Amino acid sequence: MSSLPSIAFIGTGVMGRSMAAHLQRAGHPLHVYNRTRAKAQALIDAGATWHDSAGSAAAAADVVITILGFPTDVEQTYFGPGGVIERARPGALLIDMTTSSPVLARRIAAAAKGKGLAALDAPVSGGDLGAKEARLVIMVGGEEADFARAKPVFDLMGKNIARLGPAGAGQHCKVANQIAVAVAMISWVEALAYASKAGLDPTQVHASISGGAAGGWAMTNLAPRALSGNFAPGFYVKHILKDMRIALDSAAEMKLDLPGLALAKQLYDRVAAAGWEECGTQALYKLYVSL
Repeated sequence: MSSLPSIAFIGTGVMGRSMAAHLQRAGHPLHVYNRTRAKAQALIDAGATWHDSAGSAAAAADVVITILGFPTDVEQTYFGPGGVIERARPGALLIDMTTSSPVLARRIAAAAKGKGLAALDAPVSGGDLGAKEARLVIMVGGEEADFARAKPVFDLMGKNIARLGPAGAGQHCKVANQIAVAVAMISWVEALAYASKAGLDPTQVHASISGGAAGGWAMTNLAPRALSGNFAPGFYVKHILKDMRIALDSAAEMKLDLPGLALAKQLYDRVAAAGWEECGTQALYKLYVSL
């Protein structure tokens, strides 16, 4: 029997299934729940215990990790009848790794404390590749002691791991990350759309400029996918739109004007309206080449 803490992993989609697999391979007893069981099947085949609800999984584990689609999913999973807050073991550590609202993160932390639980908000960056290669950036909000308790688990999934402050701080850091991501997407898309319109081979242009000052993660990893016609999701358009809504709402609360982000949101609204909401974020390139 493993001496490592048992983990409930709730949300085994594009990111979650790889993250959970790292924990499983390290020897943590794993309990899983996902709305679509098929997405957890590989973990089940490798020995994870399937549960029919998030609350049931939470009741069986020392640590509960969630990585879901939208803040509404997080709220339902934690606060719904028979949910995580209600059914988690006394003393359990709850870790929400969804990109969600800082306000909701603080609410979860307060509810957890009231039930004798601990909670961290720990959204991640790095996409599907970062999840597969266990080199995610993990941005954490919560108490120092709870972060120390979670650190060995985080180390199995990421490389750049930091506590930014109290509850909600991880989500605020992720909002800042997503602002940078969304605005940077416009830069490489417009650069390569310009090159193509000028009669150049955008693949050659990409090879010339990606290693210099124009380079960056998206230029290196997403531009080649777009140029090859691969618009499969590493990170969904529908999710970057969700993140931008959170960012714009949070900025409005702070009376901060973010015109670059507002433009990115308008462009991605057009991508979604074109029917590409289930594509990866590199689908922004399709908007330009189809003009």
